[in-house]
Amino acid sequence: MKGRPAVFLDRDGVLTEEKSYVTSVENLTVFPYARECVRKIHEKGYYAIVITNQSGVARGLFTEQQLLEMNQYLIELTDVDTVYYCPHHPEGKVEAYRKRCSCRKPGTGLFWRAREDFKIDMEHSCMAGDRAGDILAGKHAGLKTILLESGYGTARLEFQIEPDHIARDLREVIEIL
Repeated sequence: MKGRPAVFLDRDGVLTEEKSYVTSVENLTVFPYARECVRKIHEKGYYAIVITNQSGVARGLFTEQQLLEMNQYLIELTDVDTVYYCPHHPEGKVEAYRKRCSCRKPGTGLFWRAREDFKIDMEHSCMAGDRAGDILAGKHAGLKTILLESGYGTARLEFQIEPDHIARDLREVIEIL
């Protein structure tokens, strides 16, 4: 039996305001429409799973414990099913997190963990993010991709990439599903 599909969501610029490095719960600003969008994603039969690079841990800007607190806060405010995160960066200042890994987007390690944990139907899933790396990760995982303008968007793409769709923000993603 095939599992349910998922909408994989980047955190910053998708569910929360893009503010460079968010270092605490107090600085995490969830978009006012995020919870309602997650509810609609669930109503359409999808999981809502966050896949986020959080290199601030490797850079020594905040601890993994602070990140876990932010993740829990995000789950409480939005009702996403879970948050998978990559705390690593190859040039990090914190030795334990300084490495190249498959979980850092555009790598797909976190997608495969989610697929196993939730028995996700990847063929009918999609990735919604605001950066080129989000879209590339989604493509590497074989997902439909949606680039959102609510964060970095098309104006600040790190490299040229062709998403399957471009949406103003998470509210338009619901219409695409």
